[in-house]
Amino acid sequence: MADKLLIILVNTGERDSAELSAPFIQATVAATMEYEVEVLFSGGAGSLARRGVASSIALEGEGGSLLDLMRGAHEAGVLFKACAPAVEAWGEELIDEIDEVVGAAYLVSEAMSDGTVTFTY
Repeated sequence: MADKLLIILVNTGERDSAELSAPFIQATVAATMEYEVEVLFSGGAGSLARRGVASSIALEGEGGSLLDLMRGAHEAGVLFKACAPAVEAWGEELIDEIDEVVGAAYLVSEAMSDGTVTFTY
């Protein structure tokens, strides 16, 4: 059985506020179940890691911003990583919750690991 959950956000961006809560709720639940959890921001979703973006997205039915949900996940133990090309495209003003900037080789090696289950959004 896998002991790590890798959530790759690549297609979900700022315009998809109705869809944004699911990956962060799933990440938080997995972390509270004591799984190792990473959320990786890549492609267009890399903009969500920029300072000021997540805080400006109100989540329907959640009563807060995307950044509030992200902070809760981070406090539960979820690690947030940004893909280097996304940082280059969207800027280096990242939210404090980003733990590391990684390259494509990291993404591929983690997604292919036997001990990892990967969800993509």
